[in-house]
Amino acid sequence: MADAVKLLVGGPGILYVVLFGGISVLAQIFFNYESYVAVLKWLSLSLFAYVIALAVIHVPWTEAAKGLLIPTVRWSPAFLTTLVAILGTTISPYLFVWQSSQEAEAQRIDGNKKPLKDQRSGAKQEFWRISLDTRVGMALSNVIAIAIIITTAATLHAQGKTDIESSAQAAEALKPIAGPLAELVFALGIIGTGLLAVPVLAGSIAYAVGEGCRWKVGLGRKPKEAVAFYAVLGLSGLCGIGLNFTALDPIKALYWSAVVNGVLAAPVMVMLMMLVRRTKVMGKFVVEGPLYWLGWASTLAMGFCIIGMAATMFMSSAP
Repeated sequence: MADAVKLLVGGPGILYVVLFGGISVLAQIFFNYESYVAVLKWLSLSLFAYVIALAVIHVPWTEAAKGLLIPTVRWSPAFLTTLVAILGTTISPYLFVWQSSQEAEAQRIDGNKKPLKDQRSGAKQEFWRISLDTRVGMALSNVIAIAIIITTAATLHAQGKTDIESSAQAAEALKPIAGPLAELVFALGIIGTGLLAVPVLAGSIAYAVGEGCRWKVGLGRKPKEAVAFYAVLGLSGLCGIGLNFTALDPIKALYWSAVVNGVLAAPVMVMLMMLVRRTKVMGKFVVEGPLYWLGWASTLAMGFCIIGMAATMFMSSAP
């Protein structure tokens, strides 16, 4: 985000790092919960900047459609590792934590709500809302991902620019290829996406640690009511800010964190698939039928990709 602002208006990038980091953390701690959730929802519209960027560039759509519908599979460490990284950004462990924690938070704040399995009326409507929210959210996230992939493939990769070291560098590289509008829109997308993502990442860590330690958690609580929870959130933000002062390559860091997310998601999904069949946990909402088997199919697909990645890495490193 700091690099993108520096690209657009100039100025000290380090100052922008501290400002963005500080705003992201302090807003979660001190903003009213309902207002903050509304801000995050509106910020999600910034993701469509990538769709706009796609619209202003020239794309060989026949070739793009062929590549999208008929993927080329390679038995190589680079291909399979990238596939695990893509899966890790699509089905991320922190998303499980964030969504479930926000549902629990909304229930805790509203005294009239109870866990769905304990509600005598309105549970089916709530479950339908959650299901619709998840389906629409996942569909839109995949549309945005495809837009980013096609944009960079048709511009940067087509021009042989494969050594991008920052997101702002990617936006800057678009200018001579696709024009200043593409650069501007892509940079604004980076800023909006960052403001949306940082709170989710830091908040997910705080929820995961807090719930694991059985602390009082919740962004709807006052700071003095959940000191340890907010301490973890603040520490996460500080660590994120601190990484900007190291020699760590941000693009490589994003890539390998996605790989780690993909590897961790598989066992988490196994546990989830086991939990959703337990009446004690799910009540009358035990998952059955095609959805249940689709869940296992997704879990096995991720598992096979991880095994393939490990196998190809081992084979390539063997003498």
